[in-house]
Parts: sequence; C-alpha cells; structure tokens
Amino acid sequence: MRRPYDDIVVAAPVSLPYERFSIETMHWWAGAALRGLVEASGISHKDMDGLALSSFTAGTDSGVNLVQHLGMTVRFLDTVPLGGAAGTVSLRRAARAVEAGDADVVACIAADTNHPDTFRQSLANFSRFAQDAVYPFGAGGANGSFALLTRNYMNRFGATREDFARICIDQRSNAGVNPRALLRKPLSLDEYMNARLISDPLHLFDCVMPCAGAEAFLVMREETAKAQGLAYAKLTSSIERHHAYPEDPIQIRGGWARDVDELYAMAGCTPDDIDVVQTYDDYPVIAMMQFEDLGFCAKGEGPEFVRSKDMTIAGDFPQNTTGGQLSSGQAGAAGGHMGLVENIRQLTDAAGPSQVKDASRALALGFGMINYDRGLASSAVILERA
Repeated sequence: MRRPYDDIVVAAPVSLPYERFSIETMHWWAGAALRGLVEASGISHKDMDGLALSSFTAGTDSGVNLVQHLGMTVRFLDTVPLGGAAGTVSLRRAARAVEAGDADVVACIAADTNHPDTFRQSLANFSRFAQDAVYPFGAGGANGSFALLTRNYMNRFGATREDFARICIDQRSNAGVNPRALLRKPLSLDEYMNARLISDPLHLFDCVMPCAGAEAFLVMREETAKAQGLAYAKLTSSIERHHAYPEDPIQIRGGWARDVDELYAMAGCTPDDIDVVQTYDDYPVIAMMQFEDLGFCAKGEGPEFVRSKDMTIAGDFPQNTTGGQLSSGQAGAAGGHMGLVENIRQLTDAAGPSQVKDASRALALGFGMINYDRGLASSAVILERA
C-alpha cells in the first residue's frame, strides 16, 4: 500500500470568476490565481518554493516559463499534462515533495483562457491518437467520444436519459447559490429532455460549456499552516492510475476501480464516511461511473443509485456542490481543480451558501485525456477536517 501522508495539508483555496470568453492569455489567468494565493495566505509568491501548473492553452510554454514570468524562484517544479486529473495528481506529487523536504510551500495552479477560437484550436491539436482515430471519419472533439461511452453504458446497464438528467438538474440547483457559476437558472426535466441534440444520445445539457478561468491552492506542512494562521484541510489519501483497463472494448470504468480499496484504507474510512463528493463531471455518464467505481454502489447500479439519492447541497448525497462543470463551466484544466478547491472550502467552513452541514471528510475525483473510446487518466483524493 502507498505510504500514508505525514502532516500534509492544503490551504488558501482560490477560484477566479469564470468568463465565457476572454481576450487575456493563460499567463494572465495564472498570474491572477497566484495573486489570489498571496492574498489568501499572506505568503509572498517569492516564498513559495514549489509550483505545479496545469493548462491546455499555455502554448509552447511550461511551468518553467511561468516561473520567470511571475517572478518566482522554486526548487520543485511540475507541469502536469493530465487535464481533468491534474488537480488531484498535482496535490499528490506536491505532497510528496513537501514530505521529502524538496519544497516547503507549493502553489498548485490550473489556468486556461478561452478566446473565441481557442476551443477549436485545442480540439484540432488535442492528441495524435484522437486525430488518427476519429478525424478521418469526420468526427472531432469530445462530444462524439462521450456519446459513444454514454450509449455503450446505456445499452449495458439500462441507464436512461432521465437518469442522467437527475445529475444535471441537482447540480444546477447547487449552482443556483454559487455566484461563480455561469449557468444558474434552474433546469427542469422538460428543458433537459427537449434540449437540442448534440451527438446522440447527448443533448445540450449533457455537455460542459468551455470558458476561461483559474483555480489554485497551496500545499504545505501542518506546522507551516498553523504558523501562518491559515485554515486548512488534511490530506489523508490519494490514488492515481492511467490506462487502467485496456482490455475493455469501450470504457465502463476508470482507474479508480483498481485502487479504491487502497484509497479508503489509507484514509481509514469507507464510502459511508464521506460527507461530500466532487466528481469530475464533463459528461454525466462519467459522474455515474465514479459513483460505482468509488464504491457508493456496484458496477451497473449507477442508474438506480441516482434515482434513490438527493444530490443537492442539503440532500443525503451532496455532490458537486458548486454545480460542477456542467453548470459552472469548464475552464480547461481548471475544471479538474475545481472540486478539490471546493472541498478545501467545505472542510474549513468557507463554502458560504454551498456549505454542507457538518462536513468532516470530502472526496474529490479527477478524470482526463479522452482518446476516442476512453479517458486515460483518473485520480482521487480524500481530505479531512483539521
């Protein structure tokens, strides 16, 4: 089993208000996030000696370029190219660096811009494998791939569009109290069912809306956070797995399923002990897979699970309390950091109207790098109230 974490905490959650389109560069968004970390922690950016960066729109730049751009001097540096899995993976790697003494305070930042033409360019250059597998057939982008995953899941396990609607509708309810969410108007079942078709069986509200934004947090030792007078959450467990089940013709599970027992064993808890869950929700079928793979129900029981649960903030299974990406928007790689940042707020009583009562243990999940018939990266982190 992986070695437990030694007094590692996360603090200073930062979320920049998302914008549908932005003329600013990724570097501007990352700099604004760094400024937010300084303001939230009282720690100068010059005293942050580690940086983990995730972005789709950095162009030819990487973390080392950003270090110079932002005037930092670091001894731990990581550029994490894992999309929606990058937030939890950045935390895992930063935590081990702090444990080893390779850094004292690591800034984990995800930032992406969204010019009117940015998303098209990202799709055109997303990966060589995606280009070879689908572009010759006239398909491009994630919608077609997730339509394939969704239809396969529906055929195998009897899920219906109404089942996926429950996830989207409850998350929209949560977004209604999140001032940073781009989509806050309540979503009805009729509106969901009658929305325009995107890629069968996906309709409009099954798909995330690209936007610009940034999310960030700090990783440090508990003694550092106490000395700085910061509210913090303790890191108790994490897992990371890539290309977990190559034998599956079409993905029906992620890497979480291979390591879930270890995840809970490290944290000394079970699924029943989790008070709030932040799934990676680029499409509702992936959120449903996570309910199964993380042990909240068995494989194939996701549809029945969502029929029996209230996933709103005050419900019996609080899930994506910000509204998730499906309502807040997907700010590129920042989408994979959003749930983790929210869980820090939940466990430090800083979530405002999104606060889950008596939340003491929170789970955040990551998923990313879709290649035609599967996402390759998956990760998870359990945090506890200090």
